Amino acid sequence: MAVKFEYYHYTPSLIGASIFAALFFLSAGCHVIQLTRAKTWYFIPLVVGALMEGGGYVARAISHHDRWVLMPYLIQSLLLLIAPAVYAASIYMILGRLITTIEADHHSMIRPTWLTKIFVAGDVLSFLMQSTGGGMLAKQDKNSAKLGENIILGGLFVQILFFGFFMVATVVFHLRLRKNPTQASQMSTKWRTLLMALYVASLFIMVRSVFRVVEYKQGRGGYLMGREVWLYIFDGVLMFCVTVLFNVVHPSIAVPGRRGKVAEDGYAMGSRESS
Repeated sequence: MAVKFEYYHYTPSLIGASIFAALFFLSAGCHVIQLTRAKTWYFIPLVVGALMEGGGYVARAISHHDRWVLMPYLIQSLLLLIAPAVYAASIYMILGRLITTIEADHHSMIRPTWLTKIFVAGDVLSFLMQSTGGGMLAKQDKNSAKLGENIILGGLFVQILFFGFFMVATVVFHLRLRKNPTQASQMSTKWRTLLMALYVASLFIMVRSVFRVVEYKQGRGGYLMGREVWLYIFDGVLMFCVTVLFNVVHPSIAVPGRRGKVAEDGYAMGSRESS
């Protein structure tokens, strides 16, 4: 008699998944309102990432009723794995635009136009590797699942490598700017608030990625994959904190949206000055 392939080592929590799905969708809805008002279309990737997180937890809630069904398992695996890469893309774009806004291009290790392209390219590579590995988890045999986990692990290492370099580049830029501030950077302190938010978000995403590396390094029979609580602590909670952080410290406080300017109320309002 054939042994049924086991996708989970536990029954996914219906309550936990439902709560996190609702939280991510609520935060994403707030982001839609904020970016629409501020016209910060460059921030759309983070909204997409938040929706992916919410969708991943919806799939986990569905898996609670039947953890042997492939599709919900595959959806939650893929969405929760690759959503942080989409978040990272938004963070890269914020820093590039912030550097340009405060006229501090000469303090950056990498030209702002290239900064975003380089790091997003690394993000895309990580995204593709994790997607490919996640897709292989659908094959119901241990060898394919192990290969998929190894590809995911490689994608996570790529993400950590690029994200670590990004954090170094951010710190170097910040130190140079503090030593020799530009005139534009002295006109407002809001860029400092946004930069602090980038530091916190980057730290949370890095911790989450390291957790995932350890999780997949241990494999399907490992301690972390066998206990759902760690997924919520080191993935769900951290990524939700990143999502809400940018609700509170919206990038438009320092980086204007299209045809906008940084307004006192924290939003980049459209150009409506009287003639």
